[in-house]
Amino acid sequence: MKSNKKKSAAVIMAGVMALMAVSCGQKNNVPGENLIADEKSSRKAIELFVPMERSKPDAENVARTAFDNTIIMAEEELGLTVAYNTYTAADYQEKSYDDVAIDRIRSGMDDFYLVNPDVLQKMGEEDLLEDLSDLECAKNLREVVKTANTVNGKLVGIPQEVVVYGLFVNKDMFDQYKLKLPNTPDEFKECCRVFKENGIETPIGANRWWLETFVFAQAFADLYNGDNMETELEALNSGERKYSDYMRKGFEYLKELIDLGYIDAETALTYEAIEGEGADFMAQKTPIVMAYWSAANADTAYGKPDFNMQVIGFPSDRGQMPVMSMTGMSIQKDSENLEDTRNILEVILSDEALKMYAETNKVISPSKNVEVECIPALKPLNDAVNEGRYVLASNAGLKVEQWGNTCLIVRKLMEGASVDECMAEFDRLQEETLK
Repeated sequence: MKSNKKKSAAVIMAGVMALMAVSCGQKNNVPGENLIADEKSSRKAIELFVPMERSKPDAENVARTAFDNTIIMAEEELGLTVAYNTYTAADYQEKSYDDVAIDRIRSGMDDFYLVNPDVLQKMGEEDLLEDLSDLECAKNLREVVKTANTVNGKLVGIPQEVVVYGLFVNKDMFDQYKLKLPNTPDEFKECCRVFKENGIETPIGANRWWLETFVFAQAFADLYNGDNMETELEALNSGERKYSDYMRKGFEYLKELIDLGYIDAETALTYEAIEGEGADFMAQKTPIVMAYWSAANADTAYGKPDFNMQVIGFPSDRGQMPVMSMTGMSIQKDSENLEDTRNILEVILSDEALKMYAETNKVISPSKNVEVECIPALKPLNDAVNEGRYVLASNAGLKVEQWGNTCLIVRKLMEGASVDECMAEFDRLQEETLK
């Protein structure tokens, strides 16, 4: 399944197929040069659903290339072919990738999937995903990865990277107005005030997906960095504590940013991630956006700005706070190719493959055995994570799913709902879930 408005630079084609296309246009074919492609086309195909297509050999998207290379490792080692099925929403009116992934998992249309945390938790709750805890590669995972991806005692997803969200800031613009990078909510608001008073109409570039990162940093900074985390998580699962008790602070802060004109919520509602607000950030029209770690490495995102870019944590009372979530490679438990698919995951999630992936993308690996140096722009965020200072935005151990639900309720705030109305929605979700 594909969007009708794909970027021309992205096509479903392996490097070997691209080479075939080139050779077919030449007059002097080398004898036997198509044998590799013929051999590959005769292999057993395992279906993978992802939000991206296999890249061209000269693609500039580093993250995509690294992902492709791990798949190639599995194909070569196992003698299989992985067929990419993809979908990317062309605009805010189309179904999201998450919606389509849920439909496909329920219908058993693919063998394995790259899914976001809300889908992983939902499909895990419906018992549609294979338990991966007995895979060899699972033994090397960081505990935080296991925590975030375990549903009802089953490890239902394993990522190729720990996804860390932060604020991407134009340090040159901060220096121009003699502003220090903000640590607290008040410091952040002061920076936005100065930018707006100096003619920057919208200091914070936003889209319809990621403003919940501001909320999580405010809501759960104390929970995940305090001394009573386990007790508080149990209280949330029992209903003794309400999610709204935590979320209110973050929603009030986000509404204040919108009301002050620091975020254009109406426009953000029409923007897809990066594709909407990214142009103004790269053109130095807005000094602040939010995105995930590897967007700082990908040339097609924010990898080569014409200014000094730094990636910092979101403002909180505990200082700059990274927000972490976990995508996951998950297997449809009723896949006809279950054993082959499990074997593929053993290869692409092995320490060898994860090391190659992490070194290529300069990301935080889910394996406790793999560490790489990050680029200078990411050092502030990396330092915070290494210090153990972060917030989990996806925790499958919590009965109420966080990432997707918070995103949707933030969207209601962007559409004009009051903070009280948003908190009532959290209370309703918690009550229904605990029933």
